[in-house]
Amino acid sequence: MKCPVDQATLLITERQGVEIDYCPECRGVWLDRGELDKLVDRATELSDGETGGRRGAEETRHEPTPRKKKRTSFLSEMFEGLGGE
Repeated sequence: MKCPVDQATLLITERQGVEIDYCPECRGVWLDRGELDKLVDRATELSDGETGGRRGAEETRHEPTPRKKKRTSFLSEMFEGLGGE
């Protein structure tokens, strides 16, 4: 398959059980139908596991917001190592 941007041959990699097409030249990423939904579902599962699940607005209204180190997004973690390295 060719990159729609620069016509380079797309490469395929697997991240979190989902095949992702990406261009080694322009670093564009293309997903097939349903793959974005799978990635979002998996990211939600991961973030729920870290926080112990979602809480209602009333539960968290009076709690102070804990300060944490800024994390990279799940997409940047997922695509780490593609292309430029």
